[in-house]
Amino acid sequence: MNIEASNESGSGDLDDDYYYNLPDCGKYVCSFFTLTTLIPLTVIFLIVMVIGIIGNTITILIVRRYKEMKTTTNFYLSSMAVSDMIILLCLPFDLYRLWKSRPWILGGFLCKFLHYASEGCTYSTILHITALSIERYLAICFPLKAKVFVTKRRVKVVIGALWVFAMLSAGPFYFLMDEIRANLTNSSEDSIECRYTPHAMKSGLLDIMMWVTTVFFFFPMFCLTILYGFIGKKLWKSKDELRGPNAAHREKCHRQTVRILVVVVLAFIICWLPFHMGRIIFVSTEDIRTMVFSQYFNLVAMQLFYLSASINPILYNVISKKYRAAAYKLLMSRSSEKRAYNVISEYTVGSTEISTCIQSEYATHSRRSRHQPFTSPENGPRNLLYFLKPFPKRNCDSASLSSPQNQPI
Repeated sequence: MNIEASNESGSGDLDDDYYYNLPDCGKYVCSFFTLTTLIPLTVIFLIVMVIGIIGNTITILIVRRYKEMKTTTNFYLSSMAVSDMIILLCLPFDLYRLWKSRPWILGGFLCKFLHYASEGCTYSTILHITALSIERYLAICFPLKAKVFVTKRRVKVVIGALWVFAMLSAGPFYFLMDEIRANLTNSSEDSIECRYTPHAMKSGLLDIMMWVTTVFFFFPMFCLTILYGFIGKKLWKSKDELRGPNAAHREKCHRQTVRILVVVVLAFIICWLPFHMGRIIFVSTEDIRTMVFSQYFNLVAMQLFYLSASINPILYNVISKKYRAAAYKLLMSRSSEKRAYNVISEYTVGSTEISTCIQSEYATHSRRSRHQPFTSPENGPRNLLYFLKPFPKRNCDSASLSSPQNQPI
C-alpha cells in the first residue's frame, strides 16, 4: 500500500514545498510524522500483523489438513487467507517507509515488487469476497442449481482465474514505482526514495491506475449490496412460507442471518472506503494543504486497510463452531485432540451456515455417514452463537437446502 501522497505530485513547486517542510533526517528517523505518532502506530500495526498472520495461517492449515473442511466455501476462504497474509507480510516495509522515507536501501526490485504484490493481493481479496458472495446468493436463492453447478473442481478453477486476473490487473503498478533521487540540494545516496516515477505522474498513467483501483472497490461494493439485498429478500420472504412448531425459531434464525449479512457488507465498506477515498483525494488535488491533510488521513486508512486483512478470519471463520473445534484440534496436543472430535453437523453456525438451518433428515444423515466432523462436547449447543437443530422432513423448505460440499467452516 502506498502511504505517500503529498510528495507524489507532478508539480515541481509542490515537491519543493514538501521537502522544505519535511523534518531533517536523523540516523534512525526520516519521517513526515513525529515520534508521538509513529510509536503507537507501530505498536498497533505489529499487533494487527501478528493476529492476522496467526489467524490466516490457522485458516489455511485447517482447510488443508482436514478433509471435512474441504468445502467450496472454505476453498474461497483459504485462498483469501493467502491473499490477506501476503498483504500483511508487506506491512513491515510500509512501516519502514513511515519511519524512514529516505534513503531507500532495499533496492529497486523490492520497491517495485512490494507495491505490485500489495496491489495484486488487494484486487484478489476483493474478487474473492465478491465470488464468495455470489456463491452464497446461489446457495440461498437457487439451491438446486447451486448443487449442480457449484462443485469443488469448478471452484478451484474460478479461484485460479481470480488470482490470474488480479495479478495481471495490478501489473502496471510494477512499472510505476522505482528508486527516485529526491529533489534536494545535496544529491547524495541519502536522497533516494521508493516512490512513483516522474513519467508515471506526468503521463497520466498513475491517475489511470488509481481510478482502476477505485473501480475495483466500488463496483464489487455495488454488487455486494445488490446480492445481499436479494438474499435478505429471499430469507424474509421464505419465513412466511414456514409452518410448524419451530416456525418462531426459524424466523429468528432468518433475522440473525440478515444481520450477519449486513455486518459483512458494512465491515467491507468501513475497512476499504477510507483507503480509496485517500486515493481519490491524491488523484484530484494539487493543493499542498490538502496533501498534508491526506498524509494523516492515510494513516487512518492504512490501519483499516491492514485490519481488514486481519479481521477476515474472525468475520468469516471464528464465528463457526466447526472452525473453533478444528482450530482447537490443530493447536492442542494429541492427548487433547479427542476432546475436539466430532462436532454434530446439525449444530453449525456461520454467515452462510444459517441459511441451511432448515435441513432434511436425508441431508443430515448423509453428512453423518460420509464423514465424522469435529466436536467440542463440553461446550454443548448452549454456547453456540445461534442454536440450530434439524427439523422433521415434513417441515423442511426446499429453498433452504444446500449441498454438503457447499457447507462453510
